Amino acid sequence: MTYNFDELPDRRKSECIKWHAHDEDVLPMWVADMDFISPEPVIDALHDRITHGVFGYPRVMPELEDVIVARLADLYQWQIQPEDIVFTPGVVKGFNLACQVMDEPGGGVLVNPPIYHPILDAPKNAGMYRQDVELTLVDDGSYQIDWAALESAITEQTRLFILCNPHNPVGRVFKQDELERMAEICLQHDITICSDEIHCDLIFKGHRHIPIATLDPEITQNTITLMAASKTFNLAGLQCSFAVIQNPDLRERYKHAGKGLVSWVNLIGMVATEAAYRHGQEWLDELMLYLEDNRDYAYDYVNNRLPGISMSSPEGTYLAWLDCRKSGIEESPHNFFLEEARVAMNDGAAFGRGGDGFVRLNFGCPRSLLTDALKRMQSALHTL
Repeated sequence: MTYNFDELPDRRKSECIKWHAHDEDVLPMWVADMDFISPEPVIDALHDRITHGVFGYPRVMPELEDVIVARLADLYQWQIQPEDIVFTPGVVKGFNLACQVMDEPGGGVLVNPPIYHPILDAPKNAGMYRQDVELTLVDDGSYQIDWAALESAITEQTRLFILCNPHNPVGRVFKQDELERMAEICLQHDITICSDEIHCDLIFKGHRHIPIATLDPEITQNTITLMAASKTFNLAGLQCSFAVIQNPDLRERYKHAGKGLVSWVNLIGMVATEAAYRHGQEWLDELMLYLEDNRDYAYDYVNNRLPGISMSSPEGTYLAWLDCRKSGIEESPHNFFLEEARVAMNDGAAFGRGGDGFVRLNFGCPRSLLTDALKRMQSALHTL
């Protein structure tokens, strides 16, 4: 089957926050969901389940556990058991639970800003404090880990490292040697790893996603891995994600942290996730070709037609991180483009240290929408 990713569905007729957060003349290029219709097998599975007509309390679907086990084995040669999987209604809940697991008010949590902004809030939500280790921006616009800063940030109170890989918003897919060094440092200092890998299926050619938990059995026992089909297959509104925790003690503590707060995940979300993982690969293969073309188009347009703005080529995700610091925009670039171009992006400042002067642009959309947004931005810059 050939999917038509050039079709723009009318999302203003739905409950979509992306298309209702701003005035109707604003192009929404912000929140990380895509303007594509989900795979046909997912829609068919949802129709079949809805036709049943009864929507009582769900159990965990054994079919979903089985397909996750098979998928991780196939993609990463990662051997897990169904009991290693803990379902949560969203990855944000997942890393907040990981902070709660530490059960140590006043403990430290390492993060690498600029980073997905809910990660910045998670330590405080658990009565812990955040330890920022800012990523280093290098000359080509990509980012690296500052290893000296990482080690110097660690104290006796550091309990958790929240890794974001692939990294949102900078688009890095960390290589094996980088992951091994992170894991070694955490093992040396008895720091648990919580790895947000929600974008793990959205990897461009020339790069490879490696779950950090697969590096070594000792690292496996020290890691909480968070995944979901939501970004991959555009299912975020159905609130179904999962953690893989192969350390039985850590897994039980994680479950206990959710008692009374996170009891089960959405029935419809489980149905959609199982169908996506089992039958959605053809759609995903076609999607990645389309996204790669969009990425390359945006990269060329930004670097050649938007004066003073630069963009590195993301290795994964459908998010572009635009450096506007040399553009001559005196105010926040987010506010400038919203008001002058009528294009809504995410404000880089929201992603923490290193984010001022940047915006995050979502290119997970039909080319026509992306082109319209970039042309509007170009026209606005010419008014400076």
